[in-house]
Amino acid sequence: MAERNLDFDKIIDRRNTRCLKYDFAKRRGKPEDALPLWVADMDFETSSYIEDALIERAKHGIFGYSEVQTPYFEIIRSWMKSHHNWDIQERWLVKTPGVVFALAMAVRAYTKPNDSVLIQQPVYYPFSEVIKDNGRKVVSNDLYLGDDNRYHIDFEDFEQKIIKENIKLFILCSPHNPVGRVWTEDELVRLGDICVRHGVIVVSDEIHHDFVFYGRHFVFANLKKEFENISITCTSPSKTFNLAGLMISNIFIPNRELRHKFRRELDAVGISQLDVMGLVGCEAAYSKGEEWYNAMLSYVHENIRFIQEYVRENLKNVSMITPEGTYLVWLDFRKTGLNADELDNVIVNKARLWLDSGRIFGKCGEGFQRLNAACPRSILKEALDRLRDAL
Repeated sequence: MAERNLDFDKIIDRRNTRCLKYDFAKRRGKPEDALPLWVADMDFETSSYIEDALIERAKHGIFGYSEVQTPYFEIIRSWMKSHHNWDIQERWLVKTPGVVFALAMAVRAYTKPNDSVLIQQPVYYPFSEVIKDNGRKVVSNDLYLGDDNRYHIDFEDFEQKIIKENIKLFILCSPHNPVGRVWTEDELVRLGDICVRHGVIVVSDEIHHDFVFYGRHFVFANLKKEFENISITCTSPSKTFNLAGLMISNIFIPNRELRHKFRRELDAVGISQLDVMGLVGCEAAYSKGEEWYNAMLSYVHENIRFIQEYVRENLKNVSMITPEGTYLVWLDFRKTGLNADELDNVIVNKARLWLDSGRIFGKCGEGFQRLNAACPRSILKEALDRLRDAL
């Protein structure tokens, strides 16, 4: 049976499907007619092989407590080896309902209340939320935008923050959301060496690892044995195959003591077995989704090129940080002269767009907006036309 869901220009009506992206604008303070390109899921049908696997499982009609056996792991191992040259071991695997959930569990497992946790803003805003909501302090080693229109790490500040704030936990975003950096091997090794030197545990959120357009994704834990020993690597098929609603993530913790502490937190919040559909979807994605994945990746890359050309030709005083990875585009509006409040007003009330305001990614994100490029190109063009007209 051939893959059926390869028409990424097809517009699928997601309204009235309990869809967070489309059905909750009013509740979240946005106009009901706002075009949403905010939350990081795709407007594409997933692979027909995943669809068929879920339908077949649903036909069984019994949805009792479910768990997976070794074949599940072997399927994941094959994907990680072929796509990321990473040899994983079954005992490392801990399954959770999502990566953000795993981040929260790591904060609870490896730090104490009032401890400081290091992140690199502007960064995915739940990083800050899971730190603050668990009574810890956010410390940021802010990334800086270089003359090459790429974000970079201030390594001296990174080490100084670790020492000054007595940091024991660092949450790495790789590839980085929202600035789109795919960190080089040298950058990751330099970060890792500093963390090893100061006894810092690294939670590496690598959920976007299958979206790389320039460069190569390096699994942080795979770069050195010392890094493996201090790493919690967070992965999921949810971004790659648009399965966020199935609530499945695969977390890899090679260090036995760190794994034990993490599992103890899972026990404390009452998590044991996960949703059977998430397990079925993950197996189908990694075993049969290759054709869909490659076609989707090519389409998204063309979308990013389309945005880049459109911004250059039509949006005066707006610039785009070209994403090396992820399907999220970071737009710089600072030269428009609009302050953060004015910019949000133009985006929401004039352009009638629902994007992610840069300010939620940290103070250094003010003046920016994050746009999701994983949608049919006609929707993307309508969004950009609205933005052009509003500006």
